[in-house]
Amino acid sequence: MRLYDTWSRSLVELPEPPGPVRMYFCGPTVYARAHIGNARPFVVGMWLRAWLRANGYDAELVHNITDINDKIYDAAPGASAELAARATQWYLDDTGDLGLGMPDHLPRATDSVPAIVAFIEELIAHGHAYESGGDVYFSVASHPEYGRLSGQRPDQVEQGEEPTALKRDPRDFALWKTNKPATEDTWWDSPWGRGRPGWHIECSVMAEQIYGPAFEIHGGGLDLVFPHHENEVAQSHALGHPFAQIWAHNGMLRFTGEKMSKSTGNVATIRDALEQWGSETILVFFLTASWRKPIDYSEETMRQAAARRDTLRNAFTLEPAPVEEERWRAFVVTLDDDFDTPAALAVLHEWATVGQLELLRRGLAIFGLESLAEREEAPPEVRDLAERRARARTERDFETSDRLRDELGALGWEMRDEPGGGYMLVRRA
Repeated sequence: MRLYDTWSRSLVELPEPPGPVRMYFCGPTVYARAHIGNARPFVVGMWLRAWLRANGYDAELVHNITDINDKIYDAAPGASAELAARATQWYLDDTGDLGLGMPDHLPRATDSVPAIVAFIEELIAHGHAYESGGDVYFSVASHPEYGRLSGQRPDQVEQGEEPTALKRDPRDFALWKTNKPATEDTWWDSPWGRGRPGWHIECSVMAEQIYGPAFEIHGGGLDLVFPHHENEVAQSHALGHPFAQIWAHNGMLRFTGEKMSKSTGNVATIRDALEQWGSETILVFFLTASWRKPIDYSEETMRQAAARRDTLRNAFTLEPAPVEEERWRAFVVTLDDDFDTPAALAVLHEWATVGQLELLRRGLAIFGLESLAEREEAPPEVRDLAERRARARTERDFETSDRLRDELGALGWEMRDEPGGGYMLVRRA
């Protein structure tokens, strides 16, 4: 199997099974209900783990929780810890309801502060960081390969942090921030005084706490390439740690064509989407675009996903054809080639058309869509109406046929006519 790697700008082969393949995907900053865009890296990571395990890999997934961050302090001055705890539980509840299970590890930044302090001390000892006024900053000038992941020119770097005279170089970024008592109610002791970690150091440490200094895949949204992931790799490479072999960045979710962001208010939450569309439609929606391309979330795209969901589900009202095991290879090829889910979805639809229901059931299970394979029999009154309508059509009594079609619709069923006088009953969502 091969995946596109942002670091090398190329497709990179994974090791042969059983691997291992250890994956770290950046999770949310917990200060509000997570938006549907936050679900994409979660879903991609869970799908990758499922596919790798299905193919004999020892695959493991970490999905972190960032519960120390300026956004949390800004959202709940004086009560940031309480908000972070509530928002963490919201996120776990909402992603849990997608029906994919959970990652193997869900580390939280607040549980890693002693290890973060030790990591910063090591960076200082090796000349890659310095203390200034209670803050600690990473020295970008000390790391010549800085900018390689994102393609940023070091002389044009802007970290997005507040300007401060404490930095030796405006390109430097915070590893530790001194506590601001007026606004920040959570802090930890350190050799540089009371304070808290910077954003980027958290993930370097949490990943290495679980996997050690080298692992196979680091994932997250494309918006994290700079500065977050650029700074992560700088911190770890500066100490000689190999860190991630492959950097896998998923494309952004756009709401009616624009990037979805909690900070702009242009959002629909995971909970909103679950209540409106259900988990099956959300998962089919994510299948429709390559994992590293943008995807548009709208009423229209979700209706299209719901229709695709119905097509896959309704295949299980047909009689199964004899299993043609050689057809499974087409599915393998699509997913082993940069995890091409749109091509895999096309294969699933082909199987639905030709009645390869056992293969379809196995394929759907990779994406957490086993429930679509639960065959639903039409009740007797529906089957009776369908038989009467079929006779009316044979007798060319179209007025009766149309009336019976409407009665079927009122009961929540659709009768799809097939060549040769046959038909298929489809349960409407």
